[in-house]
Amino acid sequence: MSFSRCKELLSLCCLLSFAVSASSTERPVTMADIQALEAQLAELKARLQAQQAQPPQSTPNTPSSSKTELTSTNSFVDLYATVRPTFGYLKESGGNNWDVRDALSHAGFKVTHEFMPDWQVELQGEWGIDLANEGNFGKSRRAYTALKTPYGRFGIGKQRPAQYLFIADPVDIFNHSSSPFSYDPESLFFVDNLLSYRYEYGPLTFIAVSQFDGQKGDDQSDMFNAGLSYDANGLHAAVTYQQSKVYDADTRLGENQIWAGALAYQFTDRFYAAVAYQDKTYQRLTADLSRDGHTFDLSLAYQLSPHYKLKAGIFDFEDGFASTALENQSFDGYNVTLEWLPIAPLRVHLEYLSKSFVNDTEFDSISIGFRYDFKQQWSFK
Repeated sequence: MSFSRCKELLSLCCLLSFAVSASSTERPVTMADIQALEAQLAELKARLQAQQAQPPQSTPNTPSSSKTELTSTNSFVDLYATVRPTFGYLKESGGNNWDVRDALSHAGFKVTHEFMPDWQVELQGEWGIDLANEGNFGKSRRAYTALKTPYGRFGIGKQRPAQYLFIADPVDIFNHSSSPFSYDPESLFFVDNLLSYRYEYGPLTFIAVSQFDGQKGDDQSDMFNAGLSYDANGLHAAVTYQQSKVYDADTRLGENQIWAGALAYQFTDRFYAAVAYQDKTYQRLTADLSRDGHTFDLSLAYQLSPHYKLKAGIFDFEDGFASTALENQSFDGYNVTLEWLPIAPLRVHLEYLSKSFVNDTEFDSISIGFRYDFKQQWSFK
């Protein structure tokens, strides 16, 4: 209550008291006098309640709204897991068998904390779960911390490189640990001892990473990978470059260089297509050991109905060795998958996969499996 209101109340009470005392000396107090006093008190009470209901006015010491935004914080904790067992019939030159396998089941957590506008710290840890054998838990996939700023995102630790995020991820739509099939044999998925930088400008994203492992090779950078992508209106287009040094123990053999490109497009709500190509040069200090290879992956997905999806892939891997060389592991093939999606976190699949190797080895499999995803998020102020 303001000082003026208090003064007004005090004055009114004094006047009322004086009026009562004065009237008592001149004449007896009547019922009309009492009713008049009650009416005045009721009016005063209403005025006080109206005054208290008004919001307090700001003073010079009250912080502004912009100051409050700068000091507010937001924290998020994500706990997640995905279980992906498969069971299938495998046919290859060495024999036929039934086997339970795992399609990269894993679990992890991610913590993000925004300590002022456009400044955020990030921590993530993720570990594989091997359902194909004893259900072992502990093989790391990611373990890093990052700082996101208005000038880009800086990360240190085991992370995804540009090569996977821009080239492999658009075609990685199948239920296999080796998907994408052509990209898989000699390409990057997770990289430890990694320093990363990411900057986004509208639909453009630039990523550069470099691996520094002082215990292997020389004491300089062991690998460098950078790429640029464009993502807008269902279109993904990207190009990357990768250079990595190759060692046998502490003996340097040479280096590998990869130029790669990827295109993906969501044509309609039902139809998706993606293609990825890598041109790989195996440069060796001994010239006659140098060679050239490539990877090619094409992935297609069509939504048959709200709960059924059909997927297909074509792939070709060339490691650059002569077709008659014992080291040659080149292959090509295709796969077809039918998925049933009864609820959002559950995916049940039936797949046929065929691989044909240059050395006349054939591999075929029919597998059934499911994938269940779990995620829980908590937020704090």
